[in-house]
Amino acid sequence: MDIEKEIKQIKRRNARVKKDKAWETSLTRRICICVLTYLVVVVYSYAIQFTSNIWLSSIVPVLGFTLSTLSLSSIRKAWEKHQK
Repeated sequence: MDIEKEIKQIKRRNARVKKDKAWETSLTRRICICVLTYLVVVVYSYAIQFTSNIWLSSIVPVLGFTLSTLSLSSIRKAWEKHQK
């Protein structure tokens, strides 16, 4: 492979990594995670009709964690366009 092509690939990769890091630490991502987690808790509370079943209520943290690990791709794309 040509050295110039390799350098271009490295620069593209570095730009992508930089965007990934910026997204992971962005306030936008954090707010979206908080809102989605809150909405899941609200829907869940209505679904269980506010019971105090420990096994059932323990699912909330799991769902919150799962949401927090998602990349929120459509919101991320909009955020990246705004960052340019």
